[in-house]
Amino acid sequence: MGLELYNSKLENQLIKACIEKDGKAQRAIYEKYVPQMYPICLRYVKEVSEAEDVMITAFMKVFDKMHTYGGHGSLGGWIRRIMINESLGYLRRNKTMYLEVDMEVADREPNLQLVEDHLQTQDLLKMVSELPMGYRTVFNLYAIEGYSHKEVSKMLGISENTSKSQLSRARGLLQQRLLESEDIIKSKMTNHE
Repeated sequence: MGLELYNSKLENQLIKACIEKDGKAQRAIYEKYVPQMYPICLRYVKEVSEAEDVMITAFMKVFDKMHTYGGHGSLGGWIRRIMINESLGYLRRNKTMYLEVDMEVADREPNLQLVEDHLQTQDLLKMVSELPMGYRTVFNLYAIEGYSHKEVSKMLGISENTSKSQLSRARGLLQQRLLESEDIIKSKMTNHE
């Protein structure tokens, strides 16, 4: 409790200093949150250099708008929303965010226990990052960030039904990739026997 109170007090001091454009305070906030925020940008903007640019632009907005942070919710959550919005803005400005249609449905369910025992979190995140942009964006917003289909539809300028269908197709494609991974795992296990 004491450490949490100290961290909260220190963060409040840093916020006030950031509002006053104190470079050291901005650097402290940046260094504290960059490890959490960069992966968020990278989930939406696949190219490393572009994701870095988006993150830096978003941090500039964080510091420029720090005076609007009202202390409701965590500072990290507030910064996260800015990162997501900046990533989506980048996609709208620089990428043709097309929404995919048709795809084949997997003919069986993956053995999740087998896959879970042999795949790392990074493997699963890589599968998500390899989804087509429309699928990936909706999947990230809904399944990872926790936005509702209504919120996703507003953020992306699409209908709720389009959001739902993109999520369904993303899940189907991920299911296919999990099945492929399962087949590879089983093949390796058979070869080692």
